[in-house]
Amino acid sequence: MTKQILVLGPGCFRCKKQHEYALAAAEEVDVECEVTKVSDISAIAGYGVMQTPAVIIDGDLKASGKLLTVDEIKKLLAE
Repeated sequence: MTKQILVLGPGCFRCKKQHEYALAAAEEVDVECEVTKVSDISAIAGYGVMQTPAVIIDGDLKASGKLLTVDEIKKLLAE
């Protein structure tokens, strides 16, 4: 089953880094992952997110307003 990872952020440095970290984590785990970057402010608000960067995995908000490391994302993907 493919894990769906959404990285929400308008395009600031931290949001771009979070997307890079999510891509790196997806490559390092033994699970098929699809990483999508969401930068539209209306779409981000639609997820109920008030602080970015935010990470949503399979529909569950895992972090908001915090830059997760590659290892932290890998642990979330293993859940």
